Amino acid sequence: MAEKTAHDSDGGPRPTPERDAQVILSNEPGSFARGVLANRHPALIEQVRDAFPYGPRQHEALDALLEQNNNGVIEPLAASESDHEQWSAWGRELFGRSWFDAPFLWSESYFYRRLLSAVGYFGTGPWQGVDPFAPFKRAELRGTAVDEELRALDALADVPADERATALLHASVWGNRADLGFRVTEGDAAPGAAADDLVADDSALLWQLLPAGAGATVAVVADNAGRELIPDLILIDHLLVHRHAERLVLHVKPHPYYVSDAMTADVVDCLRRLAEAPAEAGAIGSRLWEAMATGRLEVRAHPFFCAPLPYEEMPGDLRAEFEAATMTILKGDLNYRRLVGDRMWAETTPFADRTAYFPGAVAALRTLKSDVIVGLEQKTLEALERSGAAWRTSGTHALIQVRGQTGSSR
Repeated sequence: MAEKTAHDSDGGPRPTPERDAQVILSNEPGSFARGVLANRHPALIEQVRDAFPYGPRQHEALDALLEQNNNGVIEPLAASESDHEQWSAWGRELFGRSWFDAPFLWSESYFYRRLLSAVGYFGTGPWQGVDPFAPFKRAELRGTAVDEELRALDALADVPADERATALLHASVWGNRADLGFRVTEGDAAPGAAADDLVADDSALLWQLLPAGAGATVAVVADNAGRELIPDLILIDHLLVHRHAERLVLHVKPHPYYVSDAMTADVVDCLRRLAEAPAEAGAIGSRLWEAMATGRLEVRAHPFFCAPLPYEEMPGDLRAEFEAATMTILKGDLNYRRLVGDRMWAETTPFADRTAYFPGAVAALRTLKSDVIVGLEQKTLEALERSGAAWRTSGTHALIQVRGQTGSSR
């Protein structure tokens, strides 16, 4: 008989066996998902409102979105929106429900799509194409914390390549703590995160699949801009310099999505930030700029990256791109949720099982900031549960999980 859904002592859902894994909703009192819709989304609306001198039309639309998010039901996009039919298909069974009763992944995605409509991003007026999150991204990118992080690269310039590779890989993983969306209401993650805070570490398999000099094609699916994207770009430079990759394709969002998700404009901003820096950071920026010019580094922006769907439902053209890559590296929490499925899986469900559909070798680099998790060893899970910490959602733990071409993983 199927095991019934259980609940943790804090009232949140407890993961169930794979056959019963529930889609995560936002209607569970005290749950992380409910907190995002009830607290983070209203706070974000006010931040966006204050960041621009929007006119009455935008203010009215933001007020309406706030009311719908808090007390209303999900309504379809206006028929005049170019993607009206697409979202109507995706939300056919959800319109008319409370936002809290829809799948968490879908409701989050649709909230950001509606936010873009409210501020006129897709309209024909003067606010067309104006990223509502740009002020937050730019402020972070120009902050003193980035100066300190770039200066720290000088100390790595002369260390052995394998030690440098490990340091840069970890920097890319932990860079996800700088996610602006996470910091809207939660504050900065705890400092001092280290390798001991990796709940899973398949980095040895990653380097085994991407040996130096292999001349592989690697795909990297970016998550956030700013302080997360910079260490991602630095890792990309290392992959190219040491020929772990002969060619690298960086996949970004085609338009704003969530708060700080990276678009092409954000890649350019980060490259300029690197190129303008002194010493090692400047050299990395110059190399990446040249790699863009020669085609060794290419940026792409497929519309599926802004879809409220798991990667298991990716379209054929994107599947073909990933299949052609030696490895696909997915960054961040949202990509992880889409990779394994936004459900309450049993934590020890093998990562290879949940990613068996993926076309080719795949790696997930993620700081934990939502409930979804698979691939844990039982002893690791028991230690985390004994700690009493909110290890799933606090950004204090991370993982490196890898599945090889043949489905092997550690």
